[in-house]
Amino acid sequence: MTQDRTLSIDDPALECPVAPDVVGRLIKADPEGAVFLLEGIPEATRARLAVWLYGRSHTHAIGVRVASTCDGATLRRTAGVVGNALFDLSRRPQVATSQGTRSGGGRISLGGSLRRA
Repeated sequence: MTQDRTLSIDDPALECPVAPDVVGRLIKADPEGAVFLLEGIPEATRARLAVWLYGRSHTHAIGVRVASTCDGATLRRTAGVVGNALFDLSRRPQVATSQGTRSGGGRISLGGSLRRA
């Protein structure tokens, strides 16, 4: 009798389900290239890969991208609540990030504002 168990992003025993070179190519690939790389990987493996990538801060966004190639049932079977959340995240519109840039032009002061009478 085999016992199915869902994966968790904080499971220390969770190992990457694909070869390290595949992960390296995914990290370097643009979105279209990533889809091409994922085509030959079975959906259940892609779901495990999505969870594995999502659980690491530096590959979080790539995990969401991989999850977008999986259906909701596969993600839920693979990772339960986390898989469900990944499915929902992967179906949201992508928002461009602006790392290292400031918006609004306003300044933040930790000392509070000065009022002049």
